[in-house]
Amino acid sequence: MLVLGIDTSGKTASCALCTEDTVLAQNTFVTKLTHSQVIMPMCKKMLSDAGKTLSDVEGFAAVSGPGSYTGLRIGIAAVKGLCFGLDKKCAGISSLMSLAYNYKGVFPCRGTFPEGGEFVIFPVMHARQDLVYNALFTADGNRIIRERDDCITPESKLIEELLQTSRNVILTGDYAETIYSAVKDKNSRISIAPPTMRAPLASSLCYAAMDVGFITADELNAEYLQITKAEKDLNEAQGKK
Repeated sequence: MLVLGIDTSGKTASCALCTEDTVLAQNTFVTKLTHSQVIMPMCKKMLSDAGKTLSDVEGFAAVSGPGSYTGLRIGIAAVKGLCFGLDKKCAGISSLMSLAYNYKGVFPCRGTFPEGGEFVIFPVMHARQDLVYNALFTADGNRIIRERDDCITPESKLIEELLQTSRNVILTGDYAETIYSAVKDKNSRISIAPPTMRAPLASSLCYAAMDVGFITADELNAEYLQITKAEKDLNEAQGKK
């Protein structure tokens, strides 16, 4: 199956073209431009470089959240438009699950852990102010297994949880370095992913989509976990909590 994945959930823009056993092409970079300016030209060039066309693609994948409100909408709108136009299926994948899929088939950072014990993959992304998107996954060979649903947690509470854990933890995602700095000298079981495995990769998104399965474009929607700033401001103006 040929899958095209688009990740516009954060500052990193990423697209990839994958089959079940090969990453045919991938383009990933941090940009100050809006994703609406860069993602479709990236996809067009990637397809051309790989000698493929949109008609060759059998399924599309987008990050459905959590992440940047605008970024998520751009990626989802692009994938929905392509699927409607080409009559193809799509998948909406959690940004945190996609980060965990960077470790599919890999036993990470083995030498950095104390002897014994299992490890968990702990993706963390900065949400807003002192809030952090996070989830828990384990890796079992070629399987990534979800242990905890995506959630949004105050940074202080997240740090407290990590300081008390007896499990070996891999921190990954755009807030990994901040969290790691707060806990590294107090719990030796906490490790941080290398930069090459800490960033969102659309290839990981593609493989997560292949495992999770595909839906219709009508069914693809964003999962924000928190209300937008505009909704929050409106609630405050109306005296709502």
